Parts: sequence; C-alpha cells; structure tokens
Amino acid sequence: MNSFSRNRWGIYSLALCIGLFLLIFLIVPVVKVIYVAFQDPNTGALTLINFVDFFSTSLFQESFLNSLYVASMSVLLASVVSIPLAYFTTRFNFGGAVLIQTLGIIPLIMPPFVGAVAMLLLFGENGSANLLINEWFGFTIPFMEGLNGVILVESIHYFPFILINLSAALLNIDRSMEESAQNLGASGTRLFRRIVFPLAMPGYVAGASLVFLKVFDDLGTPLLLNINNMLAPQAYLRISSIGISDPMGYVISVILVVFSLFSMWVSLLSLKGKDYSTVQKGGGGLMKRDLRPWEKIGCYAVVILILVFVLSPHIGLGLLSFGTIWSFSVMPDAFTFAHYGNMFRAADQYIYNTLLYAGLAALIDVILGTAIAYLVLRTGVVGRKWLDYVASGAVAIPGVVLGIGYLRTFVEFNVPIVDKPLASWWVIIVISLAVRRLPYALRACMAGLQQVSVMLEEASENLGATKSRTVMRIVVPLMSGGIMAGFITSFATASVELSATIMLVSAESDAPLAFGIYEFMQSAAGRGPGAALGIIAVVIVGIATYISHRVIKNFEKKRTAGVVVTEGV
Repeated sequence: MNSFSRNRWGIYSLALCIGLFLLIFLIVPVVKVIYVAFQDPNTGALTLINFVDFFSTSLFQESFLNSLYVASMSVLLASVVSIPLAYFTTRFNFGGAVLIQTLGIIPLIMPPFVGAVAMLLLFGENGSANLLINEWFGFTIPFMEGLNGVILVESIHYFPFILINLSAALLNIDRSMEESAQNLGASGTRLFRRIVFPLAMPGYVAGASLVFLKVFDDLGTPLLLNINNMLAPQAYLRISSIGISDPMGYVISVILVVFSLFSMWVSLLSLKGKDYSTVQKGGGGLMKRDLRPWEKIGCYAVVILILVFVLSPHIGLGLLSFGTIWSFSVMPDAFTFAHYGNMFRAADQYIYNTLLYAGLAALIDVILGTAIAYLVLRTGVVGRKWLDYVASGAVAIPGVVLGIGYLRTFVEFNVPIVDKPLASWWVIIVISLAVRRLPYALRACMAGLQQVSVMLEEASENLGATKSRTVMRIVVPLMSGGIMAGFITSFATASVELSATIMLVSAESDAPLAFGIYEFMQSAAGRGPGAALGIIAVVIVGIATYISHRVIKNFEKKRTAGVVVTEGV
C-alpha cells in the first residue's frame, strides 16, 4: 500500500471514529428521547397521546407558558442592562471604558444557580434591599417573588452575551452612514433608533437568541429558587421522582429541544433578506465624541448603577461565604472563615472530581475539535461538513435532555470491567460534559487552523514528511493557541455544569462541584459552606478565563509578528 492510500485510509478511519462517537453519544440519545416521547407507554406503538396529555394538563400548560415568559422577559431585562453599557463604551470618550466592559463580562464567570441564594438574601422579601426600602419609604418591591426571581438572576448572568455581540457590532458600523444621517438632521435618540441600532442588529440578535436559549433550558436556577412550574425543572422532577419510564419527561425534553432550535431559527429569520454590510473595511466604528460635564456625570451614574446591580450576586455570595448568620438584616451579623474550613473538609471530593471530569472533557473536546477542523478544512472526505454540523448542533441540546437520553439509552449497557451500567458510571458524566462543550472547542480549533497556511504543510510533505508527521509536528504546534483556548473554554464551562450532571450522578462520591453546591444550598445550615464552594467555583472559572485570554493574546502577537516577518521578506 503506497503512502497516498495509507493517508486516505487513515483520514477516512478518523472521520468514521468521530462519526461513531457523535452517533452514539449525541444522536442516538436525543433520537431515543424523541422516540419515547411519541411512544405509547402501554403498547409501545407510536402515538401523539403523550403530547395531548401534556397540553391538556394544567401544570404542564403553566410550565410551558412560564418558561416562555421567563425567557422572553430575561431577554428584555438583559437588553435594558446591556444596550446602555455597549453604547456608552463604544460611542463616547470617557475614562474606564475598558474596565467597564471587563466588569460587564464578569457575571458569565458565575453560573446563575450559584448566585441565586445570594440574590434572595439581597433582593428577597426580607433581603437587604427591601429592608432598606421599607425603612426609608414604607413599602417593599417583589424583586425575587416567584418567576421574578428567576428572571432577575438569569438576566444578570446572561446579559454579557448581548453586551459582547452588540459591542462588536457597534465597532463595525460604517461611520460614514452615521455622518450621512447627521447631515440630514438626525441626532440623539432618533439617530440611535433609526440608524445606529438597526445597523448593529446582527450582533444584538445573536446575543439575544443565546440569552433566550440559555434561560429557556436552565435547570439549576429555578430548582434553587424552589420554582418547579417551568419546563426544565418539570422534566427533571418527572424523571427523578417517577422514573425513566415516565413519558412526560420525554415530551418536555422534545419541547425544550424544539424551542432551542426555534430560537436559533428565529434569529436567522429576523436577519434574512436585510443588508447590514459596511462600505469601509472594518466599518470604522461609531464616531466617538467627548461628553460635557453634566453628560459625563449622567453616564457614570447609569454605568455605576448597572454594574452594582449586575455584580450583586458576586457581592452577596462573598458576604454569605464569610457571614455567620444573615437573616432579616441588611448585613450578616458577624464574619468568619469557618465556612471555608467546613467546605474543604466536606467538599474536597467535589473539587477533585470537578478538576478530573472537566479536564478529561476538555481534552476530549480539543482532540475531537482539532480532528474535525482538519477534516473539514484540509480534506475532501465525503460528509465532512456534517461532522461540523452535528458537533456544533450540540449547543442546541439542553443538558437535562442529554442527561435523560443517557439514562434511557445506557441504563442497560453494562460495562464489563467495572460491572455496572454505563449510565451510573462516572465516565458518562465526563462524556456528557465533553458533548455539551464540544461546540466551543470546535470553533476555537477551527479558528486556529484557519490561521495556519496550507503552504507550510505542502512544504513539509515536499521535504518527505508523512501526513501524520506533518500534522503532529507542523499543524498542531501552529494552531496551539486555538487548541489551548478551546481547552480552557471547555474546562471553565464544564466545571460548573449542573443540568446534565444532576441527572447522571448515581453516588455522592462521583459528584462534581456544581452538584455539591446544589446540595449545600438545600438547607440554611449549608448555605455558608455552599457559598464558599461557590466562590471556589468562581475562582476556578475566573483563573481559566484569564489564562484563556492571555493565551489568545500571546497567540495573536506571535501570529501578527509572523505576518510582519513574512511581508518583510
């Protein structure tokens, strides 16, 4: 067999292995969930009776409407928070714009369910804010009452998706269009409403659709706030209390998947047939202008108010982790380090499991991401783009759906070595984390490979190197920045995943950090250690995020230096 045939055989074998992995651990579990949702629980025949039962049951109707309401209102509140931050920092010249953008992204570091209890202590009926409002004005505001609490926590956590995408879109607007509108008499809010914001609509829609998708599928926040009349909590409660044979859990899972895909489709449809292109390369961004003193005071006041509001979960969690007793008071009665001592004594296994699971999941993701990126961008393998589509499609599969699918699919698949079902072995948690985070690593690896010139590979092969040696010695080192960014992104987000893991933890010794936080927060006595564990989670994700930014920045510097040298030659 010649070298060309061996390379061809190796490439097709690699594509087949990746395809089998995605088939077994993504497509089959999801299809299984969909199939069971349409299956008669008594006869096994295909039927719509389960969906009829769902929409004729008042609890499920209420849960469906509540999920839609919470997701929609979270997008609205997230927009109210993010649009001023994005516009002020890209439109005006004033000190601290970079710091404001950085602080605006910090909420993504904390998973929403982690700060939910802290938000109750700050904005609940007897929380700090309402105690002060009642003392000063004689009334209270239901910030955290019922669904309001879920909306508040979710919007504070996910608004950076809109902030990041909208800021990028505003920076790419062709400033000549703004100048033309001003020459025709448009200014102030009219200029923003009629020209600026419509031109930035692609960025806004991208962020808003992500917020809707994430909120609609979230499980941990409603559970911690004791709000069960929403779809994701109902799916979890039906499976965990009644069992994996209950059809309603599968019906809810199908609805969650449909609406996740629906939100992505609507975002594409809303932009279809419209032109947002710019005349200049890079757009040039909005014309920045200096603020008059009174305008600067107003901008700073709005920005500081927003930042205090969105950073309140972090402030509350920090206070809770050090507070002794915090009940019916503006601040904790006293402060102590005891919660951290209790946490480390009781939760060291949670931390170890998290580092192990997230590390293995991130490693799997960058291996698969690098392989898929190479197959898509460097080979002519038939069906290679479908590997990209299927792997990327995992972002639209809610964690609770994947968890239910794994329970149903692998509960009878016994692993010979450990002599237990795959569905109750800790490895299935790693696989679920890897599948859920694969789209993030794949995009990073794709970006890294796109920046590697194919001429370098050709030169290596012309000098006698085999395809595999070229990939390992040339391609992978050159795209190492993208690979590292993908690894850290997957690791950071997998470290605090709850939706899938809460379904798959069969023994407390196998539980990761997110599950431990959820368990601690179930009792008043455990909230202090739970908050301390939450701080540890924030620190882990924060360090990983910082390293990711540093790696990407260094990679960009090296790449830019390489381009300069090449152009000079």
